[in-house]
Amino acid sequence: MEAVGVKDRTRQLSIKDFANSQNIAKGPVFIVASGASAKDFPLERFADVPMITMNGAISMFKDTGIRPFFYVCSDIGFPRQQPDLYAQALLLSHRLAIRPDEVDSLPQATCAEIFPLRKASRTTLFQAVFNAQPQMVRKRTFWKNSTRTIGFSKDLSYGFFDARTVAYVALQIAYHLGFNKVFLVGVDLNQNAGRFYENGGRAISPCGLDGHYERRILPSFELMSKRVMGERFTVYNLSQDSRIPHSVVPKITVDQAESIILSSR
Repeated sequence: MEAVGVKDRTRQLSIKDFANSQNIAKGPVFIVASGASAKDFPLERFADVPMITMNGAISMFKDTGIRPFFYVCSDIGFPRQQPDLYAQALLLSHRLAIRPDEVDSLPQATCAEIFPLRKASRTTLFQAVFNAQPQMVRKRTFWKNSTRTIGFSKDLSYGFFDARTVAYVALQIAYHLGFNKVFLVGVDLNQNAGRFYENGGRAISPCGLDGHYERRILPSFELMSKRVMGERFTVYNLSQDSRIPHSVVPKITVDQAESIILSSR
């Protein structure tokens, strides 16, 4: 009886395919992450600009009347480590990008459209060298005798590349949807500073930023900077304390972001 109930509930969910969502948006978008600097971002000042958020950063949206355009959760453990925040995301967000195995185990009904997130297929040497799939920007890297593939997906129907930070998944979603000016909030990538919402006795989720920064995170952002960013897709970083260098993603102020948004309208 329980299995039937889960199946019936799943059928009531609005499950979508990324193939049908390409270029449904345009203009600017904020990607709101969980770094300590996010607590200073004036969210309501930009209430009319679409927002993509992730994991516990959804707590910024509570009681603001602002509903995220997309909520992203690619972390295996987050829904069980922070169930109340995950529940907020299901209630507040217009759309969810979550792992396929999370769809059948959603803890409650949601009116959001659900887009199962799938990783890109393994990269062959031919694909990496000859760019056989132009919608998938790939690069082979070598780290301590280990060959790895980093990449950036311009079309999420082919899957996403994991850089060990969910903010990078959100960037690929932003491109896929058609946004052309992206403003990063709270992408500090500072493990010691922690997440802005982990206080007051709240459980602290594991964090492996330091272990992945040099070999996965930074090379992925560098690839995006060199081979994706340009007139079609510009990215700015509002975190002055971010570990991502200014030369990779330009750091700007909130006032500068507002000027860019106003000039593009």
